[in-house]
Amino acid sequence: MRIGGGIEKAYHNPEEWVKLAKDLRYSAVLCPVDSSSDQATRREYLKAAREADLLIGEVGVWRNCLAKDEKTRRAAMDYAKAQLALADEMGANCCVNIIGSHSETAWDGFSAENYSDDFYALAVDSVREIIDAVKPKNTFYTIEPMPWVLPDSPEQYLKLIQDVDRKKFAVHLDFVNMINCPERFCKSTEFVKHCFDLLGPYIKSIHCKDSVMEQAYTAIIHETMPGKGTLDYKKILPLVENLGKDIPLFVEHLPDYETYRQAAAFVRAQAESVGILVKG
Repeated sequence: MRIGGGIEKAYHNPEEWVKLAKDLRYSAVLCPVDSSSDQATRREYLKAAREADLLIGEVGVWRNCLAKDEKTRRAAMDYAKAQLALADEMGANCCVNIIGSHSETAWDGFSAENYSDDFYALAVDSVREIIDAVKPKNTFYTIEPMPWVLPDSPEQYLKLIQDVDRKKFAVHLDFVNMINCPERFCKSTEFVKHCFDLLGPYIKSIHCKDSVMEQAYTAIIHETMPGKGTLDYKKILPLVENLGKDIPLFVEHLPDYETYRQAAAFVRAQAESVGILVKG
């Protein structure tokens, strides 16, 4: 198994970057450059990653490719294509974005329009356009599930795969983002297993977080770091391991270097306690 995550410490060259990743005992990393970087810099970081056996798991987009403002949307689409091309060049497992949103208050916000037929049709067309423009050979374009933006269930993700109908479209799995109701929270182990059962053949990268639900009205569910919630990682991690040795698991949304170290160490300990060998 490969575990990675954010770094949240400055680095100025590939050597410093590798040293930080190794200090955190990562064997998977987020891409350290974006599509604005020059070719020489990209080659240096890629060479350093390969020599250190660091798998580049994700190249992020994090732009709204379904923004209602057309100028904003086209800029996001152009950036997504550039990032997918970068992912292909760097041999990353995937390039990941959210599907987008019609919210007028946040780039990733909730909106009733996010559930309309027109929104879904535009989503399918946008993913196809990004993949068809780049024609990646070494990577996949993926969508991170969201609590209030499609795909918000494994069934919806499978439908999206079928409707997009592109071999280079795959799954970035964030099961915590889909734990968005009390039943999924209370039956989290069953729900996470269902995600793997339905989407397993398509999964290229996974986010690793935890969930906490308040005893308050109405339903209030928070994301938290692994080990601080109720998810049973001793049952979840074998599902990850069964996908293969090079499907990375990334801890995320943590405030600093030491918290990333703690989160990665917790996941490592949970994996090793059930007999899973963790690289790094």
